[in-house]
Amino acid sequence: MDQRDVVREGYDEIASTYAEKRDGNGRERTLVESLATALPDGSRVLDAGCGAGTPAMEVLADQHDTIGLDISAEQLRTACDTVDSDGLVRGDLATLPFADDTFDAVVSYHAVIHVPKTEHTAVFSEFNRVLRSGGRLLAALGDDPWEGTNDDWLDTGTAMAWSFHGRERNADLLTDAGFHIESAESVDDELGGTFAIFQAQG
Repeated sequence: MDQRDVVREGYDEIASTYAEKRDGNGRERTLVESLATALPDGSRVLDAGCGAGTPAMEVLADQHDTIGLDISAEQLRTACDTVDSDGLVRGDLATLPFADDTFDAVVSYHAVIHVPKTEHTAVFSEFNRVLRSGGRLLAALGDDPWEGTNDDWLDTGTAMAWSFHGRERNADLLTDAGFHIESAESVDDELGGTFAIFQAQG
């Protein structure tokens, strides 16, 4: 089965469980809150791989025009309980269904890590394409490289797949895509593992 199919079907099957376990508190939420405050009111923001809408959309939507995109239809349905459903779109990170220069910021937490790492160059280029000049990126990416599957993720009996580079390679790819990296910090994830959260400017 194609990795995208594994990820999409997996999240469709466990959408409610994932929403219960991913409360989005801690450092990740703090960083989104800082971004929300730094952006002018009414900015357009994309949550790329929004899942159930936590923490990015639920924080950003209070002050900004926020769009959530996800590959999983069930995740988007779950997100309707958190945010306005008019701002939810089904799509793929490597081929974003938006025009150039659409957003003032892109947030992507724990989503790029599910895309085959051979396509991360395309994903980062898409992020930069849809950002307006000087737009902000906040993304949780790999801290150490890893690739593999778990056939019983979150004890649900459902398979999930990951594929990601480490911090240094991610930094190189973001730079190649046109981003100026401002910071990268290691953050322990509430569902396990440690990821690098990058803040960058397009």
